Amino acid sequence: MAKHSPAGLVVVVCASALAWTAGAGVASADPDLTPLINTTCTYSQAVAALNAASPDGGAEYAASPERQTWLHAFLDGGAAQRRQLIQQQAPAVNQYAGYLVTMANTCKNYPAG
Repeated sequence: MAKHSPAGLVVVVCASALAWTAGAGVASADPDLTPLINTTCTYSQAVAALNAASPDGGAEYAASPERQTWLHAFLDGGAAQRRQLIQQQAPAVNQYAGYLVTMANTCKNYPAG
């Protein structure tokens, strides 16, 4: 069974957004990335949610400055910029869509500080 890590989450978010915004593929097969695109979570909340969902994945994410930079840019942008960032990583996003949406749906459970 393949393990999905938070580090890959960043790539997934990008790819899922592309499929969602571009309407690629069959509509019923596309993940609903609305929670991810519309999240109001801070970077620290998102990272806490990633670590809670997968401690191993969180450690992998923490070791990747590129993924950290991408997540900062994603969360700092508005919906249009988030869709664009997702489009840039489209091939990998669908693989991690469930993990990313879980992060977006649970990040408000953590302090914003």
